Amino acid sequence: MNHKQPAAHLNNRPAGYSDSPGARKRDNLLMYDDFGEENCCPGRCLGHSSSSERQLMVSLSAVKRRQALRGPAYMFSAPSSSLSDVEQRFLEAAEYGNIPEVRRMLLHMPNLNVNAVDYMGQNALQLAVANEHLEVTELLLGRTDLARVGDALLLAISKGYVRITEALLSHPSFKDARRLTASPAQAGMLDDFYAYDEDGTRFSHDVTPVILAAHCQEYEIVHTLLTKGARIDPPHDYFCGCDSCNYQQQFDSFSHSRSRINAYRGLASPAYISLSNEDPVLAALELSNELAMLANIEKEFKNDYCRLSSQCKDYVVGLLDLCRSTEEVEAILSGETNSEDIYELPGRPSLTRLKLAIKYELKKFVAHPNCQQQLLSIWYENLPGLRQQTTAIKLLVVLAVAMGLPGLAVAYWIAPCSRAGKVMRSPFMKFVAHASSFTIFLGLLILNAADRFAGTTLLPNMTHHQVSGGPRLNSDPLLLYRMTTTPFTWMEILIISWVMGMIWAEVKEIWSQGPGEYLVEPWNFLDFGMLAIFLASFSCRFSALKHADLAQTYVHTHYTTLINVTLPPEIHYFTLARIHWLPSDPQLVSEGLYAIAVVLSFSRIAYILPANESFGPLQISLGRTVKDIFKFMVIFILVFLAFMIGMFNLYSYYLGAKQNDAFTTLEESFKTLFWAIFGLSEVRSVVINNGHKFIENIGYVLYGVYNVTMVIVLLNMLIAMINSSFQEIEDDADVEWKFARAKLWFSYFEEGRTLPVPFNLVPSPKTMMGLSKSIKTLLLQYVAGHSKDNTETQLNKKIMKRLIKRYIIKAQANRESELKEIKQDISSLRYELLEEKSQSMETLDGLLRRLGEISTPS
Repeated sequence: MNHKQPAAHLNNRPAGYSDSPGARKRDNLLMYDDFGEENCCPGRCLGHSSSSERQLMVSLSAVKRRQALRGPAYMFSAPSSSLSDVEQRFLEAAEYGNIPEVRRMLLHMPNLNVNAVDYMGQNALQLAVANEHLEVTELLLGRTDLARVGDALLLAISKGYVRITEALLSHPSFKDARRLTASPAQAGMLDDFYAYDEDGTRFSHDVTPVILAAHCQEYEIVHTLLTKGARIDPPHDYFCGCDSCNYQQQFDSFSHSRSRINAYRGLASPAYISLSNEDPVLAALELSNELAMLANIEKEFKNDYCRLSSQCKDYVVGLLDLCRSTEEVEAILSGETNSEDIYELPGRPSLTRLKLAIKYELKKFVAHPNCQQQLLSIWYENLPGLRQQTTAIKLLVVLAVAMGLPGLAVAYWIAPCSRAGKVMRSPFMKFVAHASSFTIFLGLLILNAADRFAGTTLLPNMTHHQVSGGPRLNSDPLLLYRMTTTPFTWMEILIISWVMGMIWAEVKEIWSQGPGEYLVEPWNFLDFGMLAIFLASFSCRFSALKHADLAQTYVHTHYTTLINVTLPPEIHYFTLARIHWLPSDPQLVSEGLYAIAVVLSFSRIAYILPANESFGPLQISLGRTVKDIFKFMVIFILVFLAFMIGMFNLYSYYLGAKQNDAFTTLEESFKTLFWAIFGLSEVRSVVINNGHKFIENIGYVLYGVYNVTMVIVLLNMLIAMINSSFQEIEDDADVEWKFARAKLWFSYFEEGRTLPVPFNLVPSPKTMMGLSKSIKTLLLQYVAGHSKDNTETQLNKKIMKRLIKRYIIKAQANRESELKEIKQDISSLRYELLEEKSQSMETLDGLLRRLGEISTPS
């Protein structure tokens, strides 16, 4: 049993312990001194002690140490009675790193059961790995009948023991590539490579070595496993209907969901993304979006998926934060440039990754200073010096562009490659030109009603023959009244040209982006609705004009005067004043639609507000408020419908028997309850004249409950929702504004759409050249095949490898700093304990000398 004495203390060695022979000798000396003190003290006190008693005391002391090291679990598991003394010594030697003893037993005991397990179900290999005994692990791996190598590998990976992991991977079992890619639970692998009893392993049966290494952020181990062919297979789609997914869902749906989460945790690990992908930025962006979608599908694990999605976003932001030059920033924002992209000008980065980040709403990535600086340099392209000018100078430039917009458009149309053309292609100038054009459009909408600002002279019950001072209108005695109101004015013709230009711009945008991507942007719905209503309004107006023109032609053909003439009813209708028109008259419908379109046109101003730092957050808050209102409307409509139908059922029998018509019809019930929200309905709306107090009291109660529910509860809840959304925007106003501004800027980065409305209706020579060039490129690719220059791709890969290396070094440095602090604390504690031990030894020696002096005279 003497060999147990030095082994009993090996597990107490401090962090930073070296496995060098010198260090082991020093520790062995210390441990033998410890045992000497414990064993000599009783001998000196007793005076006479046999060697068997001393060995018994040493054995008891070692057992107590083992129990203390094993912790509370030892109390719930009795020591195994099936282990022989040899197996017990072998396990203890492996656990405490007694290399000579393990080597001796392996050499001289060929029938030794190396797979014997202790009370916790761990064999010698697992004990050696758990205590980081590399030499013992290498000795055990020499046995061909060794079991649970897979468990030992997972244990080494979880503890971050790189050298032990490499030693385990050199075992012959891993010549089979399935050992690294298959999890313990997969079929065809049920052997002694893993422990399948409940207490035999501490890891889930769906975790593979590479997944566990990714979970633990062990970069070296992940790299080693990847070089040996290990990969993490992406889980199937959530709605996958293959036989494997169906069986796992039916057999154990919870385990299936957890296995998917474990796989995604590995895929989202920065270590795995960095080392397994040629384009880690693209992989992280797409995985982040996939995880965000899964968070909305699998509500049970929403927090897990959201956390993994945020981890991918933070990884991309971390890479961007490590950039040290414009070239590196462009490599991250652009990625591998596709030669088929036709939007970018020569010399301008494609920004495909940035476009993807905007689509997936990676706000921190887009709002990062490195990204914003790159966007700002592109925004003021071909405008040297304007970026450093004051706001006043920029406003003067905007005013000059607005005033000279027709001349600039003609210059670009004639010479798009001239200096003026290059200036017009600048994103800033494109933005100013389009904003100026839209401002002119709004001005036309205002001026179109300028003749009615002070009130119209033609009242609804009057026709043009009854208006005084109108010789032009009265010059033709056969002129119908509708021919004076239906024709388009020159102002309306200008408005129609602007609308047609905007429709053409939207068609080109749908063609370039595709219908799916076009419908994702909320502003496109506003544009589509505004233009559709304008188009419907003008169509109704044109229809009314056509019918009026046909009636006028009929009058000119059949009549010479309209005095004392009876016209056919369909012709006479066009001579009537406005008050006598049918409600469904096309001109009335056109005027109503036109009013709605004007309101939507002015609301379109909010699109350009993110360009300003002061108005941008307000516009974002307004958009968030609209979303909150739509959510609130669900509850509002349910409550409103309940009271509307209830009050109608109560009072529908009392039509004419009430003080007013409230609630007597469904329409009146709707009007009364709607205006009651704003305090515009009266309490007497529930009073009945014939004295039916029971019905009247029920009406009072329902009407009171409605007002309390709607005004006090629901409206205050809506105010609280709006306030919460506004506070969220304000808390992160800088990021939200920069993200919204980047979206606005990016819409002007793409090539094309240089000429503003309505100048875009005229095809320019540049458009025709671009069309012919596109056709020529397609034909050449079809005939000669697609050829791609790999020079830029190789450069991007080189830059990306540099950034990945920088990221890994930083991640390892952060971990080492934390470990260094822990090691320093442990080292300080060790020296304090050694100092206390030295003082205790001196005190003990003093007591022994005094005891010897006292016992000598006696």
